[in-house]
Amino acid sequence: MTAAASDAGQGHIHGFGSRPYRTYVLTALLFIFILNFMDRALLSVVAPQMKPELGISDTAFGLLTGFGFALLYTIVGVPLAQFAETRHRVWIMTVCVALWSMMTALCGLAAEITIGSLTIGAFWVLLACRVGVGIGEAGCTPQANSLIADYYPPRARSTALGYYAMGVTLGTMLANVIGGPITDALGWRWAFFILGVPGLLVAVVFKLTVREPPRGYTDPPGTPRRETVRFADGLREIASKRSFWSMTTAATIAAFCGYGISSFQSLFINRSFGLTAGEAALMINVPVAIASSLGTLGTGWLAEKLGSRSPTAIAWLPAVGMTLSVPFYVLAFTTQNLWLCLFGLVVGGGAKYGYLAAQYTIGQGVVSAQTRALSTAVLMFVINMLGYGFGPLAIGWLSDVLFSMQVAAMDAPGLARSACEGAARANLSATLEAVCASAHPQSLQRSLLITSGLYAVGGGFFLLTARWLNRDLVAK
Repeated sequence: MTAAASDAGQGHIHGFGSRPYRTYVLTALLFIFILNFMDRALLSVVAPQMKPELGISDTAFGLLTGFGFALLYTIVGVPLAQFAETRHRVWIMTVCVALWSMMTALCGLAAEITIGSLTIGAFWVLLACRVGVGIGEAGCTPQANSLIADYYPPRARSTALGYYAMGVTLGTMLANVIGGPITDALGWRWAFFILGVPGLLVAVVFKLTVREPPRGYTDPPGTPRRETVRFADGLREIASKRSFWSMTTAATIAAFCGYGISSFQSLFINRSFGLTAGEAALMINVPVAIASSLGTLGTGWLAEKLGSRSPTAIAWLPAVGMTLSVPFYVLAFTTQNLWLCLFGLVVGGGAKYGYLAAQYTIGQGVVSAQTRALSTAVLMFVINMLGYGFGPLAIGWLSDVLFSMQVAAMDAPGLARSACEGAARANLSATLEAVCASAHPQSLQRSLLITSGLYAVGGGFFLLTARWLNRDLVAK
């Protein structure tokens, strides 16, 4: 640490610490981000088995996967990020990793509880555990982004943040690789236990091996620095950046679509093609997650290579990718061929997910060192409250509305969604079974199709970001 501090004048060229150690720290942060999304995405993986057992609607499932998680995640995230502007970021992340891992394991214990005359359903217990997971995960991304910005100089930051951002898709992939087969073999409750407990050990190793770098270490000489920054001053700095807000709008639209689609992807595959939770996870979700990871990393890498000729590439590249993803999602959600569906989801995911590298790079690049954790927290607040919070909920609600309309049109207005799922379906008459066979998959299919068209709108806002970005960048 002393040697590193003495060379602070070269931080904007070389970064903090040796190259192998920076790589280790970045990989450790990526691994934690992977755990973050493994625990977050697992609910969607186990949905084909868990949802019929709990007997909940698509709207209720959207609440579990979206708003129920996102509400306190976003509310707690801003004060935690402000706290991290002047406190030990590694310690904050350590405590939060342990908390969300414990709450993930507790999700597997969700069951009906009776306290005196009060009975609390398993849905509400599971929702409370999800809220706990959200509180823990609020202490991950802003702090990690701030650490990366102090470890890596501006010229290498987009690649580093693109590498880190792969945690979204790699975590989703591993939730499917591990959680899907466990669900088929042992049940959905065991999937939460097995994926949640190891995070407690990871938290300890992270604290023992990762050093806290000096703030602003990689800022170029002459960059204005303050020891502390008031919350109001930080918000004022962020508010002055047009590119930050246009990027946030674009990323929120992408999150609305992306979180909504990924939350219901396994259910869509189960209903449309008859695959189990494990089969959908391995055959469909894993290839989609791999392609999405490559798209995230590739956008950050390509933006860095194009940076000298086009500093705004980090904004217009995701604009192109998000717009191009729309026809492939249309193919995926309209075809009756499983392999064409997989092709559409893979190409669409690979094209659109470059926005993750862009949102972190732009969010860090347009503010001073003392405001980086706060800017990421504000970004995450908007994205998660509006995008993650309402995306799954909106798709679930629209699916239920379309289901009700369709069964009414087929002269079965009293047919409930729960009657079309799990063992309950075997008790239906031949007429009602035919209604379920049509309305149950098609209502979700149409909801996903409508939502995916919004990616083009997000692409338009990324183009606006490219227009203002050069003016707003602090370190070029």
